[in-house]
Amino acid sequence: MKTLYLECRMGAAGDMLAAALYELLPAGNDFSARFAAAGIPGVTASFDRTEKCGVTGTHFSVSVRGEAEGAEHGRENEHSHGHEHEHEHEHTHRHEHKHTHALNGKQEHHHTHSHGHHHDHGEHHDHGHEHHHSHSGMADISLLIDGLNVSDRVKKDVKAVYGIIADAESKVHGKAVSEIHFHEVGALDAVADVTAACMLMETLGAGKVLASPVNTGSGTVNCAHGVLPVPAPATELILRGVPVYADGIRSELCTPTGAALLKYFVSEFREMPAMTVEKTGYGMGTKDFERANCLRAFLGIETGRTESISARGDAPADGTETVVEFRCQTDDMTGEQLAYACEKLFAGGALDVFTQSVYMKKGRPGVLLTVLCREEKKDEILELIFRHTSTIGVREYRPARYVMTRREEIRQTPFGEVRVKRSEGFGAAREKPEFDDLARIADENGISLAEAANRIGYGEE
Repeated sequence: MKTLYLECRMGAAGDMLAAALYELLPAGNDFSARFAAAGIPGVTASFDRTEKCGVTGTHFSVSVRGEAEGAEHGRENEHSHGHEHEHEHEHTHRHEHKHTHALNGKQEHHHTHSHGHHHDHGEHHDHGHEHHHSHSGMADISLLIDGLNVSDRVKKDVKAVYGIIADAESKVHGKAVSEIHFHEVGALDAVADVTAACMLMETLGAGKVLASPVNTGSGTVNCAHGVLPVPAPATELILRGVPVYADGIRSELCTPTGAALLKYFVSEFREMPAMTVEKTGYGMGTKDFERANCLRAFLGIETGRTESISARGDAPADGTETVVEFRCQTDDMTGEQLAYACEKLFAGGALDVFTQSVYMKKGRPGVLLTVLCREEKKDEILELIFRHTSTIGVREYRPARYVMTRREEIRQTPFGEVRVKRSEGFGAAREKPEFDDLARIADENGISLAEAANRIGYGEE
């Protein structure tokens, strides 16, 4: 099983992550053509070779209708959507603003206004400027994503990542997600970054994605609403629960898009595990610092045994392990006593506990109790079996255990956040939503569990 490790010592931005993953592809890949064929309206992109501090890597460049996002808004400053004008003469500006709130070109309102700027020079200039500002909401973004020429899996991932960004922005601004609007250039640029990253994740097919703690940078960042601290409020919200730090670089190193991609795909944030690296990718940012401004991606196979994150922390990293299995029989315990014993065994660190109906001596009905645990828990579990059951003997076995790697992801849905359990390994992959979250949706909307699963895209096919 392949492991992808992301080193975020210089933070993370959408373009940096996409570029780093691009470098992991085999030689002669056709990804650039496939990305162009995805059909993001007005977007052109390229993967360009560049250098930072003597290190060569790739930069992912995106233009929206000929306008490079970095030229006006800053690809590593996704909050800056304002326009700055410097004038040395007395002049009057007539600005005509046309606002459209949909990527499909439908205009919701159109208004014009003029205003003057007065300076100390005697000359008078009359300038006519016409600005077209298009803003898009999540509904528009979802429609755009639905129309892309990519797999259903990629569409689902792109929507979820963008949903994380929109949810954070809504909380920061105190508005519903439906009321959040994105500047068209910034929105399409972010869609390009997220789509490229999701397509590359699908292509690489790593069984597990890990990342280092994230360097957020420090200082302040200019945005349309004023000067904000780093990490910006939306980025800070997205990164809650993720280990972060700042080491003196006064700049925004981690953007909302980068943070959302990490939050969605990474199952655990930790130091790099022991692994045999097959390929390394360098995704370059646009800013220059005393150290190389890049995100590194390592693809390889783990060589050590480590624990991956799961609901109960019971999934081995490499898929196989030898465990201890205890079995015992009893015919004089009530159902309540057996249930209590099972609960105590799980709490004591058992990997699995289950019972089966059996017939014992003289045809007496009884119960076979089976308990799985790891070697280090053996003595503790054995003691709990004798303490909480009526058995006077326990048999021990040493079976091999084959398990899929499991991780829990948070998906954005029209009904709020839903936890999804994803399992991968042995050439198979599957996922299902958390029961408690499905039950909440069903209860809140007066529908069945099956209908709740169907409405969030997990119904039976």
